[in-house]
Amino acid sequence: MSYEAPKIRLIMELRKQGITDKRVLGAIERVPRELFVPEALRSEAYDNLPLPISQGQTISQPFIVAFMTQALQLGERDRVLEIGTGSGYQAVVLAKLCRRVCTIERYRSLLAQAETCFEALKLHNITTRLSDGAKGWPELAPFPRIIVTAAAPSMPSVLADQLDEGGIMVVPVGAPGEQTLLRLTRDSAGFHEEVLLSVRFVPLVEGMPTR
Repeated sequence: MSYEAPKIRLIMELRKQGITDKRVLGAIERVPRELFVPEALRSEAYDNLPLPISQGQTISQPFIVAFMTQALQLGERDRVLEIGTGSGYQAVVLAKLCRRVCTIERYRSLLAQAETCFEALKLHNITTRLSDGAKGWPELAPFPRIIVTAAAPSMPSVLADQLDEGGIMVVPVGAPGEQTLLRLTRDSAGFHEEVLLSVRFVPLVEGMPTR
């Protein structure tokens, strides 16, 4: 099937919802979201909705992907740490806008599926790691930008400590049903939090799965 018409509708909807960054809209338009959703749901790939993937996870609503990406204020030379690779869709959107994406996933099967998509799209600026995302990637820290795609119960200090001075982290925080998307900036005086909007994410789980 052709995805051109639903993709155009999605971009128009994102503009109406306040996504004004043309680079972000261009990245959303260029990334084939149908590659990242289960085959049975591909007819819904450009609906502005989250969709289920394996391991009880979801591919985020396009608006949330666009909003979080816009909030990061990415530059072409930036390096981004992503916590929660999931389907890989958010990582690919980021990869269209920055120099390097370092993405961590705790489920081996999800990471393998995402890596298959990265290879199919011939993206060479995404580095993956199978690990506990709550620990971040200290060997590569500090990062100018960090994005977290699962909700931490409170501001994750381990990840905040891996943010470079002048950096930005976008992270959902809170218990299920009470989550808030925050933007954390770091300068010479310390950290500064900004509340962006209410959200609903799967929880950020520490440790590695037993299966």
